[in-house]
Amino acid sequence: MFLYISLTTCSSIQNNVTAILDKLQRGYDKRVRPNYGGPPVEVGVTMFIISISSVSEVQMDFTTDFYFRQYWKDPRLAFDRLPGVERIMVSTEYLKNIWVPDTFFANEKSSYLHMATTSNEFLRITHLGEINRSIRLTITASCPMNLQYFPMDRQLCSIEIESFGFAMSEITYHWLGGKKAVDVSPDVQLPQFHVLGYRQGYRVEMLTTGNYSRMSLEIQFVRSMGYYLIQIYIPSGLIVIISWVSFWLNRQATPARVSLGVTTVLTMTTLMSSTNAALPKISYVKSIDIFLGTCFVMVFASLLGKYATVGYVEKRIRLRKTQYQLMQKLVESRKKTVTMALDSAEMEHAPRQTRINIRNVVVFKKCCYTQQEVRFLMGPHGKAMPIQHHETSGQQHQHHHPMMPPSAVGCQAVVNNSSSSSSSAMIINGPRIDEEATAVMIPPGKDLNKLYGFTPSDIDKYSRVVFPVCFICFNLMYWIIYLHISDVVADDLEFINRG
Repeated sequence: MFLYISLTTCSSIQNNVTAILDKLQRGYDKRVRPNYGGPPVEVGVTMFIISISSVSEVQMDFTTDFYFRQYWKDPRLAFDRLPGVERIMVSTEYLKNIWVPDTFFANEKSSYLHMATTSNEFLRITHLGEINRSIRLTITASCPMNLQYFPMDRQLCSIEIESFGFAMSEITYHWLGGKKAVDVSPDVQLPQFHVLGYRQGYRVEMLTTGNYSRMSLEIQFVRSMGYYLIQIYIPSGLIVIISWVSFWLNRQATPARVSLGVTTVLTMTTLMSSTNAALPKISYVKSIDIFLGTCFVMVFASLLGKYATVGYVEKRIRLRKTQYQLMQKLVESRKKTVTMALDSAEMEHAPRQTRINIRNVVVFKKCCYTQQEVRFLMGPHGKAMPIQHHETSGQQHQHHHPMMPPSAVGCQAVVNNSSSSSSSAMIINGPRIDEEATAVMIPPGKDLNKLYGFTPSDIDKYSRVVFPVCFICFNLMYWIIYLHISDVVADDLEFINRG
């Protein structure tokens, strides 16, 4: 008996629902919105984010899967409340028979309605004519990103909801339930981001066809640094450290130094290229560009400093040593020549005071020699130097000895190019040659093994300290500044509590 009564009751309710639906369709025109000519239809919206599958900085978009629910009232669908029938849930086929808001997503790139195993949507109608439509959607929406702080950036992506054809005078949208209108599943996870929070927005979109009611759901993503630390930052830092090994290699091991330097430079170039290949072609500088660029400059500087700078210093030092050796040989040769000339003069005259004219004296690397001496070194001999003998009576005799070099020289710290005999001539008493006149003079404190006060070994020694200190200081400033300025949280953000 009880089973019979239950079946009878169910059959009665079914008949009532069928009768209600048939009655609702009588005289119903789905082409006309509710309250046509009257107040606008108010559409309440709620959303539940199921998952966020991707956020792409290359395509500047993100893909999300969510339940999208709309609530509006259509007085034409109100019915008399019957026992056991307060609301009616119908299949999606009934949507073809009633008016529904023409809601669309303004920043949508692509979307689809889930159809497995059937269309993922439902429709509920209450006896007051209140309608609830729920669908499951996956959309890919555009998300313009600012990558200035990449990869320490935070992106704010939005879903824009609006009526496609009805202006504000026809349809208005609002978040049903205020801040509780949106919820995010605790299972939402991304490999390179985590969801910090979201916020709801509303504004009026003014177009040429009218003013439209638009809602927005903005989600803030924070990029995870783990991948970039492991794949980019740590390897590039190690490459810079490896380039410092050349500072401890022997200076004569040029092939090893050059090979190490070139390898590190090429490795940094490859790392920079592969990193930028996975990013959009933007015109401004990213934070990762600053780090990689600095690492590249330091690697290149270590190669340039070790190979070019050290090589240049060693070459200049060798050249200067060669010049001083040539000057030493010249002075020794001059000493012998002048001695022979004076010995020959002694044979003709008694020992007298001999004066050797040293006019037109020039200075080369702090060592004095005559202009004729340069031609003596570099080319054929010139005329023999005159030797002036001064008698005690003041008479002057001038001789040209064929064995003399182009001119006699006396090395002094400073030589004035004057015609005065007291400043332009050197007195040699008798046949004795002053040793200071025949030795190559090197200024006090002058070291032939240094150039500008540095030796090639000094460059290595200073580089071992300067390069690491500079790199450490750069890292401190880089991480402190960028981690601070990139820590931006959107206003009025509803944070997601992960427990």
